[in-house]
Amino acid sequence: MLMAHPAVLRNLIEQYETLHALHADVGSPQVRQRMDDVAYTLCVATGTRDVDTALIAARHRLPGARVQDDSLLST
Repeated sequence: MLMAHPAVLRNLIEQYETLHALHADVGSPQVRQRMDDVAYTLCVATGTRDVDTALIAARHRLPGARVQDDSLLST
């Protein structure tokens, strides 16, 4: 599997968290679509199927990550 560069992952995490904090899921159709696009890209970049798992996986791959238990990532 290709691995996304940490800078790309960090950017996607920040975009998703910003959209989530702004409640984009209840915003205009264009904003909701952007949030869905970012979530999908996170999933593709991390090889996962849902955004929560994608966020965990992306954070795990960032430099300096101190993940004690990655059991959530195994299937």
